[in-house]
Amino acid sequence: MNATPRIFLVHAVDVSMAPASNSFKKLWPEASIVNLLDESLAIDMLIDGKMTPRMVERFARLGQYCVDAGADAILFTCSAFGEAINHLKTLQRIPILTPNQALFEELLAIGGKAAMLTTFTPSVQALRSELLEMAAAQHLKPDVDSFMVEGALDALLAHRGPEHDRLIAQRVNGLDQYPTIVLGQFSMAQAALHPDVKTSARILTTPDCAVRKLKGLLSA
Repeated sequence: MNATPRIFLVHAVDVSMAPASNSFKKLWPEASIVNLLDESLAIDMLIDGKMTPRMVERFARLGQYCVDAGADAILFTCSAFGEAINHLKTLQRIPILTPNQALFEELLAIGGKAAMLTTFTPSVQALRSELLEMAAAQHLKPDVDSFMVEGALDALLAHRGPEHDRLIAQRVNGLDQYPTIVLGQFSMAQAALHPDVKTSARILTTPDCAVRKLKGLLSA
């Protein structure tokens, strides 16, 4: 491995790039990060409405490209592609993280009731499947409810970031019965810092959890 770990971040939407970079700057500034953006991944996932063998193969090629370019680890930042990423893990030896792997590990370690928020429709089932599979492997039954924040992603893609964050903050504030709240996509992370957030709940964000895990794996 390089003296300075080289980590490739693979994005399906450009709005995931800044939150990921911010978490590395905050938690692990020594890491060298490389951003790859392929917006056709999200576009085609919406068109197909499900994971396809062709998409799985595309991720295999993306992973090989990162390895050939010297990646010490790969972090994917779009939460709708867990099946394809898990297949890629079987093909490569370097650490490869789904967007929510570290998040769910922390969530299951905390336990108790939790709310999971998303803004991208295909992410809802993908996240639940990934969480339940991880929980089953640990013989756990998570008490997690899923919620969509309607209109937030549209606002973000239209470059109305403050509106996106405000909509998420409003949804968070309506979940007082949950001691833990999960923002289930990289693009949502900044909303945790919005001044309108008024909650005593613990808020977990995907990029912070992912950076903590990668730092632990590659600094050992």
